[in-house]
Amino acid sequence: MLRRSFLLVLFVLLLAACGSGTGGGDSASPTTTMPVTQGPERIVSLSPTATEMLFAIGAGKQVVAVDDQSNYPANAPHTKLSGYEPNVEAIAGYDPDLVVASGDPGGLVDGLEKLNIDVLIQEAPQNLDGAYDEIEELGDLTGHQQQAHAVVTRMRGQIAQLVDQASAATGLSVFHELGPDYYSATSKTFIGSIYEELGAKNIADGAGKKAPDYPQLSAEYIVKSNPDLIVLSDTKCCGQTLEKVAARPGWKKIDAVADGDVVEADDDIASRWGPRIVEFVRIVSEAMAGAS
Repeated sequence: MLRRSFLLVLFVLLLAACGSGTGGGDSASPTTTMPVTQGPERIVSLSPTATEMLFAIGAGKQVVAVDDQSNYPANAPHTKLSGYEPNVEAIAGYDPDLVVASGDPGGLVDGLEKLNIDVLIQEAPQNLDGAYDEIEELGDLTGHQQQAHAVVTRMRGQIAQLVDQASAATGLSVFHELGPDYYSATSKTFIGSIYEELGAKNIADGAGKKAPDYPQLSAEYIVKSNPDLIVLSDTKCCGQTLEKVAARPGWKKIDAVADGDVVEADDDIASRWGPRIVEFVRIVSEAMAGAS
């Protein structure tokens, strides 16, 4: 059961990152698959991150349906629509003039294009600047430019303070756990860029040049790397806690475990790149300061 739950988490991350050019360099520009000719009045969001962004910038009243993974905010119009296996007919049933998604699974774009429905694809960015660009883009498209700019300005300011707060812990090593079978994320990914921004050393980067952006590390490698901080982003999907990590063979030797420097993060906040990423940066920054 844990394996199945984790693979779903990993699939979400890989689907969101698909085609986003996570091989390094500047953040990928948000991609409008079809030109939006006028301000949308009926938006369907198939991306949990986009849902959070739309409501944060004041465009929530224009959203008529969100996918089954969009669980925030609570007042979003939740449906059984799937962002992984989208049903074009079901989506069209909401009579949208804009569909926002994080990828193009199952010929989504082509199917909606045939129905003359505009589509905006916003893939997982490589870093915070890419996330800011996507928020601003949604603001431009929905007529909420000022609100979007205000959200980005606030995020920039808050994160800058948190980065400064963590500055004393620069060089601290961290293991970010995506699942109990030790998948992690390198600095080439969005979540990995957060640790880089905070000045932490990501042990996943040492998995080898040929390793994927989301490598599966071994228990032996993690124990040998002896991270100063462990961040669990599999607390909801897989029930991981400090106690369960400490019970793993050999893990009590790890400094982070011995010192209690294990962060139990919210899976959703740790896997999305919307405004709530500030909360994730905050808990990591505070944990780094405490572990230094």
